[in-house]
Amino acid sequence: MGVSGCGKSEIGARLAGRLGVPYAEGDSDHPPANITKMAAGTPLDDTDREAWLKCLQQRIAVARQAERGLVLSCSSLKRRYRDVLRQGDPALIFIHLDGSRALIAARMQSRSGHFMPVALLDSQFRDLEPLMADERGLRVDIALAPEQIVECILSHFKVGSQP
Repeated sequence: MGVSGCGKSEIGARLAGRLGVPYAEGDSDHPPANITKMAAGTPLDDTDREAWLKCLQQRIAVARQAERGLVLSCSSLKRRYRDVLRQGDPALIFIHLDGSRALIAARMQSRSGHFMPVALLDSQFRDLEPLMADERGLRVDIALAPEQIVECILSHFKVGSQP
């Protein structure tokens, strides 16, 4: 989870690879109207996100019912959005990829082919509600190298370590 440009796709794909589970890019489930709206520089509101979050919740529920892991990248900016996703699996873990606005803006400016303009970054930071103490998850500083971030996540949750 995190604002646009924080590295969700890269870290999500790397983490899924290390865990040997499927990876899903949440942006691919946005309806075309949402993509058009964001590409035009208009932030999404809660109504815009509703169907998208339900779609992601269903992906999570299917993985849980099949008893297989899943790494899903999506912004999950607000607690209520994360609550919707948790309805798909109450044991869901969130990894908050956190960094400065300056670092994220620089990364967004250097990427090509993404629909999300840098102009929407401030609205994302405004909406961002960091993980609460009662939410299962971890905040990771994106100033670390991608492989260090993955190692930090695996180490924190003791994945792949010996008892």
